[in-house]
Amino acid sequence: MRPSIQHKNLGFTLIELLVVLAIVALLTTITLPRYFQSIDKGKEAVLAENLRITRECIDKFVGDTGRYPESLEELVEKKYLKQVPIDPITESATTWLLVAPDEGKAGMVFDLHSGAPGNKSDGTPFSAL
Repeated sequence: MRPSIQHKNLGFTLIELLVVLAIVALLTTITLPRYFQSIDKGKEAVLAENLRITRECIDKFVGDTGRYPESLEELVEKKYLKQVPIDPITESATTWLLVAPDEGKAGMVFDLHSGAPGNKSDGTPFSAL
């Protein structure tokens, strides 16, 4: 006579798998919005810092040369910037809105603003930064 072979449950049941997947889905729906919100706030902080540094370089250029730069590329050529900063919202270095100086002043770049559409998380338009 052969002894009966006992089969042990070595896997998970479908119910156990569904419960685990439901818990993972719940945790994901709670954490993902906060994750994307923190990415947006980080981009806003980088944008503000890029604007601050570039405006500071424009001021130093004016102090050294007595005129405003003709373009952002001129700031790079004259070693005031390593490269034209990237607007983190548009992810491009070509979307900056350049403000010309008052009439009678030499140069083309008095100030710059982001060319990104939309608003910051506090409602301020990106172009107003």
